[in-house]
Amino acid sequence: MLQRLLLEEAPLAADHPVTQAGLAELAGLADERVDHRFKALPPDAEGLTVGALAAERRNLFTGGFTTPVLALSAESVEHNLALLETYAERHGLAFAPHGKTSMSPQLFADQLKRGAWGITAAVPHQARVYRAYGIQRIFLANELVDPVALRWLARELAADPDFRFVCYVDSVRGVELMDEALRAAGASRPVDVVVELGAGEGARTGARTEADCAAVADAVASTGTLRLGGVAGYEGEVPDASPERVREWLRRLVALAADFDKAGRFAGADAILVSAGGSAWFDAVADVFAEIPELSVPVVKLLRSGAYVSHDDGHYRRITPFNRVSEEGTLQPAFRLWAQVVSRPSAEQAFLNAGKRDAAYDLDLPEAQVIRSGRDGSVRAATGVTVTGLSDQHTWVRTEAGAELEVGDWVGMGLSHPCTSFDKWQLIPLVEADGTVTDYIRTFF
Repeated sequence: MLQRLLLEEAPLAADHPVTQAGLAELAGLADERVDHRFKALPPDAEGLTVGALAAERRNLFTGGFTTPVLALSAESVEHNLALLETYAERHGLAFAPHGKTSMSPQLFADQLKRGAWGITAAVPHQARVYRAYGIQRIFLANELVDPVALRWLARELAADPDFRFVCYVDSVRGVELMDEALRAAGASRPVDVVVELGAGEGARTGARTEADCAAVADAVASTGTLRLGGVAGYEGEVPDASPERVREWLRRLVALAADFDKAGRFAGADAILVSAGGSAWFDAVADVFAEIPELSVPVVKLLRSGAYVSHDDGHYRRITPFNRVSEEGTLQPAFRLWAQVVSRPSAEQAFLNAGKRDAAYDLDLPEAQVIRSGRDGSVRAATGVTVTGLSDQHTWVRTEAGAELEVGDWVGMGLSHPCTSFDKWQLIPLVEADGTVTDYIRTFF
């Protein structure tokens, strides 16, 4: 079961992953009042604090929750957190899980307690949320050229000497814009950057060639506001990805780091950051990063996978590297969306009261897994029950001959794609296997 970080009585060490103020903000989540803002929570809990409601340990099915309701398995989340912690340690990887998946400070805190180096962000808003909850190391996996965001960043760095921020650079123009904005902001500390190597022609961001990367590094060296700290990229964008093609690109990334080091581009650095790793190919990252040669200073091999924390019953179930390296463990899907049958117009069709506002649908439709009887609470497999579509507030269900499903039954569905599941719910019940709700996970999208 997840536990919130408690305020520490002693002063925090300088290298603590969360500030004292951040811990206070985290603890303060328990003091938020339950009201109409939060979907599915019991109407009779209106006015209680989240902490008080959690202390009641209500049952998801009999404790007054309304449908649809998204539940997060306490046991599966705990299992997944432990598995990636062990995996990273086993392979000598630092870990900065991508926070865009959950945008949950409680889950960030648990990841940091389990040894995460920091938390990855994609856009300035996410970084601001992280700082509000005291995250001391942020890796922003994008080139940051917004002058307003850079002005904010300069203030954050100036106010907290222990705060470390790293972001991509992938263009000379981007470096120019960053330098201009940081000089205008009167930045007192340089911003650490890593050159992003693109995954190939037609891929997403990143300088396309090693020569392009060198030009970007030269541009960084010409500024006084930026400091080159390493190289990075995202192997999930390798065109026509295969184990061989992904490893080929990762070896280019490693070679780029070695070439930069040989050329003295990291002079004065305490460590060199080499980073990659989404949720589909982190086994390849582990393999190739194990080949990184000894460089002039220690190398931080930084993995950034994020979807693992909840995993899923669709896309990531199919593509997880643990399918290839099953001896290293297995992730467990943690989400289940419960919706109620509100219409049964024919023997072949039914409609549930959840839709696009409640369920991820960008990669796969929800998967009907179990049925909880509206009559007696008994639970059975959803045999012969298939989700065929989603409207804004309805799930379309096809039922085969003999499938028992009636108005009032609850249907538990597995979801595909964690990143578009978390973002539809601001307060998610954390539920044990027997239905007991032990906590509520707050999100900030």
